[in-house]
Amino acid sequence: MDPSPVLELNAFVPAKDFNVSKQFYSEIGFELAWGNDEIAKFQIGSFSFLLQDFHVQQHAENFMMSLVVEDADRWWEHFERIGLREKYPRIMLKPPAMQPWGIRVLYLSDPTGVLWHIADRKYE
Repeated sequence: MDPSPVLELNAFVPAKDFNVSKQFYSEIGFELAWGNDEIAKFQIGSFSFLLQDFHVQQHAENFMMSLVVEDADRWWEHFERIGLREKYPRIMLKPPAMQPWGIRVLYLSDPTGVLWHIADRKYE
């Protein structure tokens, strides 16, 4: 027997300050689908993740998410336009650059320290 078809797959992303993290993800373009005091589901298109009010520093500093987009430059321009670095001075934000493994990656850390690889497949 084959297993039942998969309908959804979500990572549980840690948050040191749950409310600040919810605001951050809303500002960068994710939609809050639902939430309570402990967990919130964020979506962008048909993709989603679960933000949890949970923080272990060593875990958060080693947690990474990958988002493949059509154009990383447009994401970079969006972050610059909304003043993301000014609103969240402790985040890490690096513009898209070609990586040795052959894709362009924009690096972004959230307020908890979770590292996002926002990549496109443009070749320079």
